[in-house]
Amino acid sequence: MKSTKLCIIPCGNKKIWDKYGDVGPTVAKEAYVGTFHRLCETYAEHFHLDWVVLSAKHGFLYPDDWVEGPYDLSFNHKEKKDIISIQQLQDQVEQKGLAQYNSIVLLTGKKYNPIVRSCFPNHSIQYPLQDCAGIGYMQKKLKEAIQSNQPIHI
Repeated sequence: MKSTKLCIIPCGNKKIWDKYGDVGPTVAKEAYVGTFHRLCETYAEHFHLDWVVLSAKHGFLYPDDWVEGPYDLSFNHKEKKDIISIQQLQDQVEQKGLAQYNSIVLLTGKKYNPIVRSCFPNHSIQYPLQDCAGIGYMQKKLKEAIQSNQPIHI
């Protein structure tokens, strides 16, 4: 652990298998290729935050965790049985050592708030993008923070 803060970023719809279908299992850091996801990754690394991806299929993924292959699943998916359960996510928080962080920086839209709060009930959670009206504004805010070398203040 190099940071006292853990940054949680969404996986996003675009994945490496959309570009290269036969690539096979890939580490999380390379599996998610959407613009918003990449900006969140860049933000976390630029400000020296440890980070994980939050996936509706796999749960919390460290950058070097392997992702088996193509999937299309979100927390809004109709088939709830396919989505990782809150209990499984809470178990991952313990198993992966995520509870050791002092605070959480959540770089997602509002739909992730109740999920993350239920997994980190005793942690301080920062929501730096929650005042944004949409993904375009979130991307702009992330880019400006990186370019100015000033983290987003809440």
